[in-house]
Amino acid sequence: MRKENHTLVSEFIFQGFSSFHEHQLTFFVVFLALYILTLAGNAIIVTIIGLDRHLHTPMYFFLSMLSASETLYTLVIIPRMLFNLIGLSQPISLTGCATQMFFFISLAINNCFLLTAMGYDRYVAICNPLRYSVIMSKRVCAQLVWGACSIGLIVAVTQVSAVFRLPFCATKVAHFFCDIRPVMKLSCIDTTVNEILTLIISVLVILIPMGLVFISYILIISAILKIASAEGRKKAFATCASHLTVVIVHYGCASIAYLKPKSENTRDQDQLISVTYTVITPLLNPMVYTLRNKEVKAALCRAIS
Repeated sequence: MRKENHTLVSEFIFQGFSSFHEHQLTFFVVFLALYILTLAGNAIIVTIIGLDRHLHTPMYFFLSMLSASETLYTLVIIPRMLFNLIGLSQPISLTGCATQMFFFISLAINNCFLLTAMGYDRYVAICNPLRYSVIMSKRVCAQLVWGACSIGLIVAVTQVSAVFRLPFCATKVAHFFCDIRPVMKLSCIDTTVNEILTLIISVLVILIPMGLVFISYILIISAILKIASAEGRKKAFATCASHLTVVIVHYGCASIAYLKPKSENTRDQDQLISVTYTVITPLLNPMVYTLRNKEVKAALCRAIS
């Protein structure tokens, strides 16, 4: 490819859901409704946890951080996707695309490690309850959140720098946002090294936290089964059910999206998977924690009354 072609690309155009042209208005209405519910749900969680002193515990501190992170995560992607669905999408500059990818990666990884911190919190609460307040101090909670944010930022800088060093010859991104693989496909040169880097990073930031969470739950279940009373076991399981539900869906979607071989799915299948982790999964967090969590529901009732 001639060098002059490398410098012609200064902006990208999202193809979005062009394969589903006749359904785009339907998609717009559905995704807009889900987006409003996500914003409202996460805003309610952050507000209730901030106002209700009964929820000023490590578990709900992590939940409020996760809700704030999920809100920013959706703001990075969904508004532009909605404009694209009604034909108001504008080309995105290389700088704009790099910025979107940076925030997408950093917030997604931050969410993964926040879920891991929440799993550790549940492990300490159930397996070491007498020392819970000592182990999960405010300082430790702040350090865990800072660690999750730092890992996200470091990985995002590494990944975005690697992708945008590539020369680009095409402008049409076969996606509705600047995801890693669709952008790399526009490069003029072989991207094998970048694919390997992406796979290594995906394994580290998905499988390691997922493994830590499941180890925590193996230890938690082992401890719960030793509880003598059936009521005690039921209560202990109830405190973990909401988190475990979110963990399974979150890590499941991330694994399908980033750990599968790149040629395994079609473009339409990839987009549907992406919708799951960009639109549906962020809604799952407030839905699960408000509908299934008795303490949050009680706090909502107190706030309303």
